Amino acid sequence: MHTAADHATAAAAVAANPATAATPLATLQDGQAMHALARRLWPIPRSITGDGVRATLAVLRETCMPGLQVHEIPSGTAVFDWNIPREWRVREAYILTPDGQRICDHAVNNLHLLGYSVPVRTTLSRAALDAHLHSLPDQPDAIPFVTSYYKERWGFCLRHDQREALPDGDYQVVIDTELFDGSLSYGELLIPGETTQEVLLSTYVCHPSMANNELSGPVVTSFLAAWLAALPRRRYSYRIVFLPETIGSIAYLSRHMESLRRNVVAGYIVNCIGDDRAYSFLPSRRGDTLSDTVARHVLQATDPAYKSYSWLLRGSDERQYCAPGVDLPIASIMRSKYAEYPEYHTSLDDLERVVTPAGLAGGLRVFQRTLMAIERQCRPRVTVLCEPQLGKRGLYPTLSGRGPGQAAQLYLDVLSYADGGHTLIEIAELCGVPVWELYPLVDRLAEHGLLAL
Repeated sequence: MHTAADHATAAAAVAANPATAATPLATLQDGQAMHALARRLWPIPRSITGDGVRATLAVLRETCMPGLQVHEIPSGTAVFDWNIPREWRVREAYILTPDGQRICDHAVNNLHLLGYSVPVRTTLSRAALDAHLHSLPDQPDAIPFVTSYYKERWGFCLRHDQREALPDGDYQVVIDTELFDGSLSYGELLIPGETTQEVLLSTYVCHPSMANNELSGPVVTSFLAAWLAALPRRRYSYRIVFLPETIGSIAYLSRHMESLRRNVVAGYIVNCIGDDRAYSFLPSRRGDTLSDTVARHVLQATDPAYKSYSWLLRGSDERQYCAPGVDLPIASIMRSKYAEYPEYHTSLDDLERVVTPAGLAGGLRVFQRTLMAIERQCRPRVTVLCEPQLGKRGLYPTLSGRGPGQAAQLYLDVLSYADGGHTLIEIAELCGVPVWELYPLVDRLAEHGLLAL
């Protein structure tokens, strides 16, 4: 009897053949390049609208995606039950303490200013100022990320230990911001394939200086786009969008829902994909789509201890893409999931302690394997009756002994399940190997006319 370990050894032996080598996957060097790109993007003050989004898209286009198109939707435009908000611009924002010290300076850390703060210049007592301050008592050394997109208010975010140490006295508040009729910006790239059927990849570009819950998504997505564009052959077309979270995906769907429903066969939200602590999965609302099946298989083969979350714990743009009436097959593959790691939505989510080159490389590699599994998904059918004679094709030992070679046995096991009903992933799971270890085997069987793919 041949075990899953035997099958894995056999598959690896066949895969080692240069003639059947797999498409190169992300290396640590790729992770270092992504980390460098994230550092370049780090200081840009992003929000759901504004020049920060445009600057981020410009850098991504310059470095990875020359074909990236930037679109603008005017403020006030109705998008389903929402309206595009006014554009927000920050010139400067800070507080002067009673002794003239400048604190909570947006120029020092853009998390200090409550997102979408309205303009204000005033002098307040310590007690009156406190109503406009936000901090985290349980994380006293962290600056929280707080926003108020749809209700006019102003505020500052700071470390709790700093807040507690503020003395009594008068504080001068300066918030030089502007809310005006402008537009919402988003980026879109279409990489054509052999068919008009599409895989959708969606990431967001609306958070300021945070690493895992912002920059890891667009950085990994950009490198994934470059990898897809370089493939010699693509079965599917790939639609890749860089949006402000929530309002951006709603706006995009308001423009393109029917074509997406017609063409998209699978897709993923790409976010929180840069740390090296864990792998995580959040399914589509249905939970049984091609996106779900492939992601679960790839994650199980990559890290059997990966964390699988309920749809009830959703929190990103899958809420829009999978909404009733939209019903796109969109799931999420992550490293540490949003709201599930301690640095989430704080200044501690950085490029030193949280997002690493190795974490980014691992995230990119999982997506590469996932998309390749979608590309290779098929229901193989054997073309001969009974077991074929592998020996005359050089696929089977010609000297008999105690049993067939491991590689030969895996060929036979694949053929035994190739009834046109099982998918390639189902066959891989029945054989106890990752699906990518079957690619060279099924390719050789197809080359010899033994499998129809």
